[in-house]
Amino acid sequence: MGVGTYDAYIERMKQMKPNIYLNGECVDRMGPWNEAGFWVMKQCYDMANDPAYADVCTAKSHLTGETINRCTHIHQSQEDLLNKQLMTRLVCHHVGGCMQRCMGTDALNAIAVVSYDCDQATGTNYHERFNKYLEYCQANDLICNCAQTDVKGSRNSKYKRA
Repeated sequence: MGVGTYDAYIERMKQMKPNIYLNGECVDRMGPWNEAGFWVMKQCYDMANDPAYADVCTAKSHLTGETINRCTHIHQSQEDLLNKQLMTRLVCHHVGGCMQRCMGTDALNAIAVVSYDCDQATGTNYHERFNKYLEYCQANDLICNCAQTDVKGSRNSKYKRA
């Protein structure tokens, strides 16, 4: 499969158990509160399937040689890095904001490097296991996610310096 479709993404979403809470209430992920996010995902999938954008929105998997969505690609060259940046800018300009997939792409690339380095240093097989997961992500064009935290310590006013 490699480059997925919005319809396949929506079907996967519908099959997931309800586990999203909004204002303390478990809500249907297909609710109207999520329409803007779904619209952005549709643009990401549609652009990757549009031949006019294939040069920046798709790549060849280093694992299978298949054409995949660049959002599931592990950078192999400077050209890959440039094309990832071009894709990000293209989609962000198209949707008028965040494309919602770039941090997941960055996380996949970081895990690829760290799992390889860990295996080299300790003899583990994390990288092999990661590659199996990555191949699954690429074959199904999964949207990966990443959380960013920015801890600044206690914001309690009694701890603030004068």
